[in-house]
Amino acid sequence: MALSRIGAGRFVSESVEDTMEFGRLMAGGVRDGDVLVLTGGLGVGKTHLTKGLSAGLGDTHPVTSPTFALMAVHDGGRIPLFHFDLYRLEHAYELEDTGVYDVLGYEGVCVLEWGEQFQDELTDEFLSVVIQRDPEDETRRLVSLEPHGVRAQELARDIDLAAARIAGAPDATGNGCN
Repeated sequence: MALSRIGAGRFVSESVEDTMEFGRLMAGGVRDGDVLVLTGGLGVGKTHLTKGLSAGLGDTHPVTSPTFALMAVHDGGRIPLFHFDLYRLEHAYELEDTGVYDVLGYEGVCVLEWGEQFQDELTDEFLSVVIQRDPEDETRRLVSLEPHGVRAQELARDIDLAAARIAGAPDATGNGCN
């Protein structure tokens, strides 16, 4: 994996493949009830990260952005993945029709693209995954993990340590991870 760890919970993805590989890496740490809010502009790689996450969970079905369907379920892996795209929603009351409240925080992992606009209405416990274009190189992505809540902090730490081990970089404690 060419993904580079540039600090605790901060990474640089050099390609679409790196972003998908980061999703696969995340799959090793997620468990039932985890909520991931994917934040970033159009075309930064939110759906590619979700493709990697789904593959890492063991689901072999194709993942596409559920922009018009609002939700897709990928349940062929170790735990279900509920993939929501909230881009088209304008008001919090519209969340009722998405099915998000039926699964949020209960079973499987919920991945919410464009969920940042409804954070207050969704849950207090989530891991925000912020993906941005690198201003110095439009082909690269900067990825940051921003945990909200105790479980999200655990998940962010586990992902960070796994990425550091793969890269052979020092972990969050400053120890080598070779």
